[in-house]
Amino acid sequence: MDVEAPAGPGRDLEWGAALRGPFQALAGGDAAALETIWEVASRRLYGLALWRTGNAEDASDVVQEVFVRLASRRAELSRVSTPHVWLLTVTHNAAVDRLRRRERRRSEPIESAALVAAPVHDPGRRIEAERMSRLLSELPEAQREAVALRHVEGCSYREIGRITGVPTFTAASRCRLGLARLRRLMEGFR
Repeated sequence: MDVEAPAGPGRDLEWGAALRGPFQALAGGDAAALETIWEVASRRLYGLALWRTGNAEDASDVVQEVFVRLASRRAELSRVSTPHVWLLTVTHNAAVDRLRRRERRRSEPIESAALVAAPVHDPGRRIEAERMSRLLSELPEAQREAVALRHVEGCSYREIGRITGVPTFTAASRCRLGLARLRRLMEGFR
């Protein structure tokens, strides 16, 4: 799966709003809405799955599983008030399940996974993206995921807590600890 750099918190924060109509349409039986949801959300869900699993193949499988669940739970979708949080939660849970089922071996160490991608239109930033990916791979999983949800997806601490199944304070703490550790790691690169 080709993945562009995620939009980040400063851009395209309305992706959740863009999903409301397609969620309702899919709940009403419009199978074509699934394609719209894919176009709006698949790259973001893949990014979260990659952050969580540390493996591109597992991340692709997680996204596929999320969309299978989405298609099979149509009746539930009409009650979803925040589609992006629902999708991120299902992605998080599917990734956790994937990790539990997966044997201890990793076909691709997280250090080699591109956790941050350079924009397609600016390949010169590839080196920066690779360096940031290496730094992020050094964070504990929970901190890496909290940082990704906060600063890549633009989620609030409350949403991060809902997605990961922890209290809001814990989500905020993980994010702050992860950022502090990143700052220390970045000082080593100077």
